[in-house]
Amino acid sequence: MKGIVVFCGSSEGSDPQFADDAYDLGKTLAQQQVDLIYGGAKIGIMGKVAQGALDARGKVIGVIPEFLMRKEVYHDGLTELIITQNMHDRKLKMHELSDGILMLPGGFGTLEEFFEMLTWAQLGLHPYPIAVLNTNEFYDELLQMLKKMVEKGFVKKENLNAILVDKNIDSLLEKMKAFKPLPAPKWMTKEEF
Repeated sequence: MKGIVVFCGSSEGSDPQFADDAYDLGKTLAQQQVDLIYGGAKIGIMGKVAQGALDARGKVIGVIPEFLMRKEVYHDGLTELIITQNMHDRKLKMHELSDGILMLPGGFGTLEEFFEMLTWAQLGLHPYPIAVLNTNEFYDELLQMLKKMVEKGFVKKENLNAILVDKNIDSLLEKMKAFKPLPAPKWMTKEEF
């Protein structure tokens, strides 16, 4: 993998392990020469993952919408900072730069970004691995809800099983490298979009 987009919180949360894992993930990506693509902020878990990669001399590309630049939450020490017009353009640019998606703990925005990429994969719009670093069981209830969606007939089991989940950074990255994408739905191809 050349680059992984990391979706995560602009807060650090209440568990210090969230920040520690974010920093370690950034460091590990840099050591494996995988570019980090993330939301461009210097605060919260976002700032920690970027700092981990930068401290290990990795390439860090921040993608931030213009209105957040004005609030001065951007990280000014990145390898590259891309400014977009809005949040939609931000997600599209992050997607274009990456060939893997990984979610750390976060809030509404983190979930929204993750689920959009997951939906695009389900529709056959990209073949990239989608992963969750489940630090201290943060996403256990969410994963349980996704299982319920399968049980109730709203999500296919193979789509749920395509989400890679682990508590360990190294083993999660190994799963991402070994990922084989699901075939695109027969009724939909990328050319139709």
